[in-house]
Amino acid sequence: MLEILLPGVQHLQNIHPLVIHFPIAFLVGAALFYFLSWIFRNQTFATTAFLLLILGTLAAGAAVGTGLYAEEGVMVSRSVREHLLEPHETFMLVTLGLSIVLGVWASIARPFPKKGKWVFLLLFLVLLGIMTVGADYGARMVYDYNAGGSACSQPIEFNK
Repeated sequence: MLEILLPGVQHLQNIHPLVIHFPIAFLVGAALFYFLSWIFRNQTFATTAFLLLILGTLAAGAAVGTGLYAEEGVMVSRSVREHLLEPHETFMLVTLGLSIVLGVWASIARPFPKKGKWVFLLLFLVLLGIMTVGADYGARMVYDYNAGGSACSQPIEFNK
């Protein structure tokens, strides 16, 4: 049944690629709504941002969890693992950590901190930057070295 509904899934080595886009969408959306909330002083935007932050943090946890689970089974060379996979893992663990910190902070301040809002928004921008760099490492593994695809039977070496 799954092959009929999602035929591309049968070519995946793991489910990590199925979940990685959710934290990106939710966390970028949360940042956008926090900035809109600040600019327009709109409580509805702040509540929406808070909910997106919580969903983004949960999705980041799922993405990190599936990534860590999939790490050993990904068919890439040692050089790709060292130059791309390890930095990707580090950036995404930091992304998860920052989203947890911001989520806890927003939960306490509910839904948007009155004190330290500049620090909160700056940390959110840092989170988005780190997540973007980490996602780029992941994309390079997939598109340059076929990490996670079924067409590659031999690991491809890293090219600088």
